[in-house]
Amino acid sequence: MTQLFATRAARDGAVIRRKLRDIERYVGREAFLAELERRGYHAVENAGQLVIFCNREPIRRVL
Repeated sequence: MTQLFATRAARDGAVIRRKLRDIERYVGREAFLAELERRGYHAVENAGQLVIFCNREPIRRVL
């Protein structure tokens, strides 16, 4: 989890994508979601991928 949030994109408040299976394998889904909540970040899941918004801005679905 430390490596994920230490990436340049995460530090800059950008969006990153990871396979859900990797998150479950290395960290565990519950621990990861707890860390997202602690940081105030959002994430969406689709087709086995997790898109993580490394900022606290609101998310608006456009379509």
